Amino acid sequence: MTDTNTHDYVIQSLLDTDLYKFTMMQTVLHQHPAAEVEYHFRSRNKQLDFSDCIADIEAEIAHLCQLRLSEDELAYLGQLDYIKPDFIHFLRLFRLDQRFVHVSCQEGELRLKIHGPWLHTILFEVPLLAIISEVYCRRYNPNPDLIGARARLQDKIELVKSEPEYEDFRFSDFGTRRRYSRAWQQEVVEELAKQLPEQFSGTSNLDLARRLNLKPVGTLAHEFMQAFQALGPRLIDSQKMALEAWVHEYRGQLGIALTDVVGMDAFLRDFDLYFAKLFDGLRQDSGDPVEWTEKALAHYRKLNIDPRSKTFVYSDGLTMHSALDLHVRFREQCKPAFGIGTHLTNDIMSQTPINIVLKMTSCNGQAVAKLSDSPGKAMSDDEGYMAYLAQVFDVVVQ
Repeated sequence: MTDTNTHDYVIQSLLDTDLYKFTMMQTVLHQHPAAEVEYHFRSRNKQLDFSDCIADIEAEIAHLCQLRLSEDELAYLGQLDYIKPDFIHFLRLFRLDQRFVHVSCQEGELRLKIHGPWLHTILFEVPLLAIISEVYCRRYNPNPDLIGARARLQDKIELVKSEPEYEDFRFSDFGTRRRYSRAWQQEVVEELAKQLPEQFSGTSNLDLARRLNLKPVGTLAHEFMQAFQALGPRLIDSQKMALEAWVHEYRGQLGIALTDVVGMDAFLRDFDLYFAKLFDGLRQDSGDPVEWTEKALAHYRKLNIDPRSKTFVYSDGLTMHSALDLHVRFREQCKPAFGIGTHLTNDIMSQTPINIVLKMTSCNGQAVAKLSDSPGKAMSDDEGYMAYLAQVFDVVVQ
């Protein structure tokens, strides 16, 4: 493992991001290349002080905006059968533009906004969050207890090995955006792949997937569903339009639908027999996972679809224990799979890891929002719009 105190830049490759950023980006290129968007940063931890971090964050952003994809990296993307040749040609010329990023620090509070063409800003989110997380962790925990962190990682691995009913447990690394460091994430992923070759399905991080010969995992994120709140003629049809756009682009591949942009109940009202047959399954990212699962199972059964044929992906603040509990509870009723993030890649801090997000807040000059199924995870800069969105979809803002 590379020394976690290295002064190398945090982001060394544009592939050091989640797969779904590229799959969404390809769809934007083909369907909405002129869309303009805005993203805002938020820390869910209160009273974090970034005063001593801002200079390093700015330097990291400047470096990020100099990166280009190499021919080897482009060839790797090109061999993924859902990535199309014209997108590879576009990426060969692509570089992130620093003009679209606005960052400052006021009384310790980090202010970060991204504004520009969706096609040219969509790749900022994950590397920027990884930069902020690593710079902050380096500042406030410069000498991590790696012996303790490795022992905790081994305990998690031994837990998965401990019971025969865990043999069909499947999980992936979803920890790029809030990792302690790039080096620590790689060590974690290497150990999981070596010791749990059957249970460890892969990683959302394209750079690690490429270099370690692992499966890249992911489909779409909240921003994709949010953008269609502004891209279509009727707000009430935005979820159906987003799902239809995804089907049009990927023709049955990457078929996991995200359910909580305006809440599970509103999602299921739109997820009719057509979509339920087209998509391979659903992803839970907020709310009570047991309640969510019961609703999803009932919905498929109502449509006369056997939920045992569908994949249910859980990705909301999981620990190894909570993932295994869900696996045991529902493994006979569906195909559960798990994306575990901070619990794997930032279980190293002496304090609570930072919980940071960078979410789309407008598209084409119109407010967009995520309502979520968990209190505190709703996000918008326009409370009036959030109230209107909740009214249209007949949901309660959490």
